[in-house]
Amino acid sequence: MIEFYIIIGAIALASWVVSNTLKNKFKKYSKIHLRNGMSGAEIAEKMLADHGIRDVKVVSTPGMLTDHYDPRNKTVNLSAGVYSQRNAAAAAVAAHEVGHAVQHARAYEWLTMRSKLVPMVSVSSRFSQWLVIGGLILGAASDNTGIGFYIAIAGLAFMALATAFSFITLPVEYDASNRALAWLKNKNMVSQQEYAGSKDALKWAARTYLVAALGSLAMLLYWGLQVLGSRD
Repeated sequence: MIEFYIIIGAIALASWVVSNTLKNKFKKYSKIHLRNGMSGAEIAEKMLADHGIRDVKVVSTPGMLTDHYDPRNKTVNLSAGVYSQRNAAAAAVAAHEVGHAVQHARAYEWLTMRSKLVPMVSVSSRFSQWLVIGGLILGAASDNTGIGFYIAIAGLAFMALATAFSFITLPVEYDASNRALAWLKNKNMVSQQEYAGSKDALKWAARTYLVAALGSLAMLLYWGLQVLGSRD
């Protein structure tokens, strides 16, 4: 099992590297001020208008890198820095979140699938690991017979659902970034330098989702071997 500990450790290290690189990238590109002088909120509102979307509001939300699109109330939520700042990083984030609004308006299939899974994953992710561990403990106490094994299997099923969710998230995030960058470029919203900064920032943001998906898969495989191996 040492191989799995090495893999999990490598993924944890990659997650730390990507997260810190992302923060540094946004700090760097926050210093590149937009020549058009538009704030993140104004960028978002213009992109919505250019796509004919008039039922989505752009609002400010507390925190750093807390930006998201909420399909339930159709709001593009921009962190305070992004909402009011006028730089390449803010433009990238604002356009990316509007990219999700465009996906919603166009019924993008991966976003639709992801949205359907959100209620189930939000519940199952809280209990999956506890079910697996509890099932293993109960199974060991009863010589791996009876209900303990099936409890652990239920936990694995919940983990598998969360892993599937994390991989479905990947095309959603990459597509939103592609829509954002295409709009920024085609509408001449940013200069060549600003575009390069926006593209680089979104590239590193997407990598956080990739590392998270790989981490989720590694944990599923690890606990799967623990549960199924206990039957041997």
